[in-house]
Amino acid sequence: MDKAKGILAINVGSTSTKVAFFRNAEPVVQETIKYSAEELASYPDLRDQLPKREEDLRQFLQRHRISLNDIDMVISRGGVGKPAPAGAYKINEAMREDLLEGRYGKHPSALGPAMALEMSEKYGKPAIVIDPPSTDEFHPIARFSGIPEIERKSAFHALNQKMAARRAARDLGKEYKEIDLVVAHLGGGITIGAHRKGRVVDCTHGLSEGPFTPERAGSLPTQDLVDLAFSGKMDKKQLLGRLIGRGGLAAYIGTNDAQKVESMIRQGDKNAENVYRAMAYQIAKDIGAMSVVLQRKPDAVVLTGGLAFSKILTDWIREMISFLAPVLVYPGEDEMIALAEGALRVMQGTEEVKEY
Repeated sequence: MDKAKGILAINVGSTSTKVAFFRNAEPVVQETIKYSAEELASYPDLRDQLPKREEDLRQFLQRHRISLNDIDMVISRGGVGKPAPAGAYKINEAMREDLLEGRYGKHPSALGPAMALEMSEKYGKPAIVIDPPSTDEFHPIARFSGIPEIERKSAFHALNQKMAARRAARDLGKEYKEIDLVVAHLGGGITIGAHRKGRVVDCTHGLSEGPFTPERAGSLPTQDLVDLAFSGKMDKKQLLGRLIGRGGLAAYIGTNDAQKVESMIRQGDKNAENVYRAMAYQIAKDIGAMSVVLQRKPDAVVLTGGLAFSKILTDWIREMISFLAPVLVYPGEDEMIALAEGALRVMQGTEEVKEY
C-alpha cells in the first residue's frame, strides 16, 4: 500500500491563521492562531505581517513535532489574484507579488500563498493553491453590467462552493462535471453561483452584489446609493464601511450574530424576524435567478456555509425554492478539508497543476 501523503494546509484570514496537517485527507492536527485587531494594526503594510505569521507557522510545526520529511505538499487558500478558471495553481513569484501588492484586490488571504512559497523555496516542497476567490469561469454575457464603464467580475467563495458542489454530486451518485447546481454559500458574506457541468458560469459578487448578509449590504437601488454618496452625510470610507462590515443585519438589528438574531426572534422580536426573513427572501430570489442561468431545472440547490446551521433560515429558504429542485444542506465551511482534498487530487494525478 502506498504511504499516506503528508499535507500541510494554510488558511490565512483577517485576524487568524488556520494551520492543519493531514495524512491524505484525514486531519492529524489543526490549530487556529488568532491575532488581535490592535496587534495587526501595528503593521504598516500587509507584507509586514509575514515574519510574524511565518514564525507562528514554524512554532506550530515544532509544537506538534511535524518534520519537514513528513510533508509532501503545502497548500494554501488562495488570494485575490489574476482572474482564471478554477483549479490548482503552482505558487510562484508572480502570484506572490500580485497578491502582496494587491494588484487585483488587497486581502490578508494573500499571506498564505506567500508563506507556502517561502517553505517551498527553503525546503523544496511543492506549494499550490486551489479554487482561489478570484476563480473566473463566467460566461461572456454574464460580464455585462448595464454601463460599459463597469464590468461584472467573479469574486466568490470558490473553495467552499466547489467543495459543497462535489459533495452534492457524490450524494446524487454522479460526477460534478455531469450535473447542474445552484450553490449558496451563506456566511458573513453570501455568494450564490450557477454551476453548469463543473463550471461556475455566473455568481453574485461577494462584496457588491446579491442578498444582504449579516454584515454586508449586497445589491442596492443604484440611484438612492448615488444620492447617499453625494449627500454629505458620510465620506467614502464611512460609506464603504456601511456597505461592507456594518450593513445587512448589523445595520438593521445591531448585530451580525445570527444566533443572537434567532434568540431575539424566539423572544418575540418582530423587527428581527422581519429582517431575518427578508434576508432569506433575498437569498431565495437570487437562487431562482441562478436557476434561470442554467436554462433548466438544477439537479439540486445546495446551501452551505456557517449560516446553513440556522434551521430557521434554511427552512424559510427551502419553503420558497423547493419547487425548483431537491435542497441539500451542508452546514459549515470545511475549507481546510477542501484544501487537503485538493492537494490529494493533485498528488494522485486526477487534477493537473496549472501555471499562474
